[in-house]
Amino acid sequence: MPSISPDTSDVVRLIEARHHDPFAVLGRHRCGGHDVVRAFQPRTRIVCLDSDDRPMERIGNTDLFEFSGDVRGLPTHYRFIIEADDGCRRDFVDPYSFVPLIDLHDIERFNAGKHFEAQCFLGAHPRTFNGVSGVLFGVWAPNAERVSVVGDFNGWDGRCHPMRRRGLGGVWELFIPGLDGGAYKFEIRQRTTGNVLQKSDPYARWTERRPATASLIAPKSEHHWNDADWLRRRAMRDWMQSPVSTYEVHLGSWRRDDNNEFLGYRDLARQLARYTNEIGFTHIELMPISEHPLDESWGYQTTGYFSPTSRFGRPDDFRWFVDHCHQQNKGVFLDWVPAHFPRDEHALANFDGTALYEYHDPRKAEHKDWGTLVFNYERNEVRSFLISSALYWLREFHLDGLRVDAVASMLYLNFSRQAEDWVPNRLGGNQNLEAVDFLCELNDTVRRECPDCLMMAEESSDWHGVTAATSSGGLGFHLKWNMGWMHDTLNYFAKDPIHRKHHQNWLTFGPTYAYNENSMLSLSHDEVVHLKRSLLGKMPGDEWQQLANLRLLLTYQWVFPGKILLFMGAELAQPGEWNAGATLPWDSLQQPGPRGISILITELNRLQLLNPALSHWDCDSRGFEWLDGDDSERSVIVFMRHAPDSTVIVALNFTPIIRYDYRIGVPVAGCYGELLNSDAGRFGGSDVLNAPQIGSEEISWHDRDNSIAVTLPPLGALLLHKIEDQNRR
Repeated sequence: MPSISPDTSDVVRLIEARHHDPFAVLGRHRCGGHDVVRAFQPRTRIVCLDSDDRPMERIGNTDLFEFSGDVRGLPTHYRFIIEADDGCRRDFVDPYSFVPLIDLHDIERFNAGKHFEAQCFLGAHPRTFNGVSGVLFGVWAPNAERVSVVGDFNGWDGRCHPMRRRGLGGVWELFIPGLDGGAYKFEIRQRTTGNVLQKSDPYARWTERRPATASLIAPKSEHHWNDADWLRRRAMRDWMQSPVSTYEVHLGSWRRDDNNEFLGYRDLARQLARYTNEIGFTHIELMPISEHPLDESWGYQTTGYFSPTSRFGRPDDFRWFVDHCHQQNKGVFLDWVPAHFPRDEHALANFDGTALYEYHDPRKAEHKDWGTLVFNYERNEVRSFLISSALYWLREFHLDGLRVDAVASMLYLNFSRQAEDWVPNRLGGNQNLEAVDFLCELNDTVRRECPDCLMMAEESSDWHGVTAATSSGGLGFHLKWNMGWMHDTLNYFAKDPIHRKHHQNWLTFGPTYAYNENSMLSLSHDEVVHLKRSLLGKMPGDEWQQLANLRLLLTYQWVFPGKILLFMGAELAQPGEWNAGATLPWDSLQQPGPRGISILITELNRLQLLNPALSHWDCDSRGFEWLDGDDSERSVIVFMRHAPDSTVIVALNFTPIIRYDYRIGVPVAGCYGELLNSDAGRFGGSDVLNAPQIGSEEISWHDRDNSIAVTLPPLGALLLHKIEDQNRR
């Protein structure tokens, strides 16, 4: 007789897939002075224990089987031999023969918001326990009545592999012997409603290629890193006093193959590293390659916070991508999105049938403009999740930094919300206090654990102290995108040159706040989409003036204090807006104008490497000095960039009129020459150049005892240096 009745509470809950602790029924138990072994096997005719001569008895009309008898000599991790309804036979080690395997200390730290390697115990992990290999699954779902692992291996049937709940922290686990790969999800039955959900693994390190949405069991990495020299140099490098010139890339549309299909990570690495070395950028910044279901989101609606997208290959292929870039002396930043996530049913939204990763209050929980949900930064486990994700990308893939997307939306409760759609914080203000606290902890943790990696904020408001230390009340980022400079500059350049004299303050205001933060000057993807036109398309005038304006804009970006970021395509003088569904117009380089823009950027990057004045004090007010910002009538500005042992004079003419004999004060007497003239013929300009040597005169100008008279090219930029200083270098 079976030791358990089919109508007992435990059996009923197990059969109905409602049991929170299947180990209470399944596996090996001592009952009434003897041992029993139970297995639940849907769609099965016969189950035997460890050999064909130990048949198990079906309990009633259920799919629960039991062996009761002499089990002396039975291994701790015994096997079942089954014959399925379709006649197929297989054998496997019983998952319910294992003791709990996830360390309770890990769960406690995770629940406290202090586990920053949560992916090491949550998710799917190939492991070997007591000589038995398989996969250990872990998931956080505190409001679930039952959680199961479903996948190819069990016909996606949630009755087959229910998980055990560990204590009160909401973590569930199960070790499934014999698995070494395949697709899986977690099937979750909500405790209150009974609704059943199938969810991708939040901690999955590999996912199916869209439109499929299952997680994949990631094999142990076989990649052998060869970037030790790069990492050593990175640790010794003072980024604040070095050039940081970043090429922003969308991998899906930078280049494609002849059939307009995606290239793989490895091909992209070879081509991108070679190209950016040729054009001189120090870093590549990738728009999000964390897994996302919709191409049109460009990666900003992330579902896989630990998973490089399968669009371009496997996780080891992405490791190879970063490794190869490093070997080619190229840094790699990643766009990372902790501000919001999509509503896709298979992902984080309503994960265990409740608002788990998102806020409960709908006034805080959604960004209506984007159709996305906001992370609940009050929740400790969410903080563990996000900080673990950030460190995972930096450590596991050797990335050099993260650009944190949409920081302003995190900082303000009323971000893009109507008055009735937000509630003040406990102090009566509009700041999201827990998001502020989260960002501080995130940046402090990265600085401690990955001290030579950079954290960059896309922050569009006037929040004070984005790059100040958290110990002094700041957020702790290394760099902030200077959105004020970007908006003022692009608005100014959009004006017809005849009207620019009325808007000189858009140029002169920037230096007044340039050193309030450590700035990155970004002309990013956001500025060349949604009917904003390409950078070239924003420029007024005929084709010649548009190209001249673009050369002037790019030179202005490179000489203004701050680190540089430029979105792909600008160097090709792309005429139309960026199209994420097609490759860049590479054939435009056959035309003189676009080819000149590319050559100019190459030269600007080269000059930045050779002349410390263009980068050494990017984040120090000693690096910038006005000579003349008040010549609005002629729409000219003149300033100096300084380093301890060098100075570059910059003169910018924002009209198409040649300015002859334009006088500029110089710091010391001597001969000066052009470092760069954006109107040079090799850049596609009209070749209005100055003599190789321009001698200074004892004529007081710009509060200097000596000055030089130069010709300012039309819609052009001049970079001047004292020739003797250059010769000494």
